[in-house]
Amino acid sequence: MSIFSGFIAVLAALLVGLLVWTGIGQWWVEREHPPVGQFITVDGITLHYVMAGDGPGLVLVHGASSNLQEFTSSILPELAKTHRVIAFDRPGYGYSDAPPGDGWFDPTQVADLLLKAAAQLGVEKPVVLGHSWAGSVVMAAMVHFPERIRGGVMLSGVAGHWAGPLNWTYEIGDKPVIGPLFAWTMVYPLGSLVLANNVQEVFTPDAMPEGHLDRAAVALALRPATFQRNVRDMNQLNEYMQLLSPRYDEVTLPLLIIHGEDDILVPFWNHGRRVVPVIKQAKVVLLPHTGHAPHHTQTARVVQEISAFDLQY
Repeated sequence: MSIFSGFIAVLAALLVGLLVWTGIGQWWVEREHPPVGQFITVDGITLHYVMAGDGPGLVLVHGASSNLQEFTSSILPELAKTHRVIAFDRPGYGYSDAPPGDGWFDPTQVADLLLKAAAQLGVEKPVVLGHSWAGSVVMAAMVHFPERIRGGVMLSGVAGHWAGPLNWTYEIGDKPVIGPLFAWTMVYPLGSLVLANNVQEVFTPDAMPEGHLDRAAVALALRPATFQRNVRDMNQLNEYMQLLSPRYDEVTLPLLIIHGEDDILVPFWNHGRRVVPVIKQAKVVLLPHTGHAPHHTQTARVVQEISAFDLQY
């Protein structure tokens, strides 16, 4: 056997080993973090959701690389004391179906689908809350579906576009052939090693709460299909926001912006601050010494602000 043939054989064995590792890892993650809610099918897409409480409707939408347990492990139990709260896995995340075919579900389509699901569950005209990436879903609903909601809450939410590249994994993950290969061989093995450190960046300057990775089922994001969905959502969002944000002056509904002053992932100056001069009725709550996850680190304050905001309308 030549050196080249030997190299190919070793490489093939390595790739097979990584594929097997990923397959076993995906099985293990789903075994450890099974669905915690119920399912509803809307427009041919089955969505995983948790619904609790009675009162005014409130729809919670999670951000990138996440799932609805982002909320069941933080603000949902308290909000359910005063609201009818529905948290959804976004299409392609957690245990919700991905959009059919190879198309991209932009935030307008996500908002439309989740509002249809909420109505089917008996919740009409909810307030829509979006964390991080899903700030785009809130703003899309405010612009495109004002007759279907009461208002919006941006929780460390994306509201504008940005300059510069994303994390290197998004660049690799978006490439033909290499992207899927990376997703199915490297994301789970490497991600398992750096998961805690990466999630800590979300909380900085706060410390990640003990047990957070398990309570929020964070490892579900390491599944290959979820990673690929997140790559597409992140890489398409910037252009979408450039088209959506010029229409913010059409928004007349109430808007609450809750943001950590020390958020380095979705900085307030590039998102919330841009909205305030255009949507003059927006109320801003800036939390000092707080990062990108105030719903975990300042749960009581976030719940208080949401409840007080909703009672005004």
